[in-house]
Amino acid sequence: MTLETEPRPAPAPPRTGNRRVSAALHRSPRLRLAGLLTAPAAWLILVYIAALAALLITALWTVDTFTGKVSTTWTFDNILTVTTDPVYQAITLRTLRIAVVVTLIDMVIALPIAFFIAKVADKRWEKLLIVAVLMPLWASYLVKAYAWRNVLAEGGLLEWLGAPLSLNSPGYSETAVVLTLAYIWLPYMILPLHAGFERVPDSLIEASGDLGAKPLATLRLVVLPILVPSIIAGTIFTFSLSLGDYITAQIVGGTTQMLGTVVYANVGAANNLPLAAAVALIPIAIIMIYLFVVRRTGALNNL
Repeated sequence: MTLETEPRPAPAPPRTGNRRVSAALHRSPRLRLAGLLTAPAAWLILVYIAALAALLITALWTVDTFTGKVSTTWTFDNILTVTTDPVYQAITLRTLRIAVVVTLIDMVIALPIAFFIAKVADKRWEKLLIVAVLMPLWASYLVKAYAWRNVLAEGGLLEWLGAPLSLNSPGYSETAVVLTLAYIWLPYMILPLHAGFERVPDSLIEASGDLGAKPLATLRLVVLPILVPSIIAGTIFTFSLSLGDYITAQIVGGTTQMLGTVVYANVGAANNLPLAAAVALIPIAIIMIYLFVVRRTGALNNL
């Protein structure tokens, strides 16, 4: 007795269209690259460039003084106001000063920390120290800002520590904003500098010492030129983040106004979106100018 088995169906031939697409992608590396970059580029254009365009368009509108609604009447009054009014000029200079000071403080603090982690600490401790640097980033921004509010308050920890030296807390002021932002953004400076020190060969430092160079001369003439791209990367983070911040100024700044707080006030209570958009263009323009200057120096080529 024989068992009859049904014949198996022949496998379906591959679709001609798929074969043509695969062959075209195989022959053209540029087509493969275009296929990979199309979706991310479209998302970047939609989310970033389109948002900037909408911001610029909104800055050219006005608000009806009677109804409080946004009017699509085209005018440059908002941009002229934020660029010529002494009040907005003072706020811009204050915001720029705070961002620069925060960046310099973070750079001074981060350099020895990053050097110790990359070149002095044992490899077993290096990973733990990096985790310690990252740990503040796991905490909420608001938690850290309000913690500094308690530290800087009258009768707080800072005033208690400074009492033996007759030092008072700066209270809620511009100084408090600088201290809080410097603490919050410090990891963003340490991590690029650590990566930069990792790229400095130990043999290069040893050779400099063998040739008679002192530690400061080695740092200035050998290490810093290699470290410049990492320093630039760290400053981009701390400078741009400080320039656009508004929460810290509201929590510990007292009466200190920054560009971000002006934007927040015009979006909220004032309900003046066109003026808020015009103010928001100022930090964007400053960041673009800074990136253009940095790019012209060639420091970004080695990142």
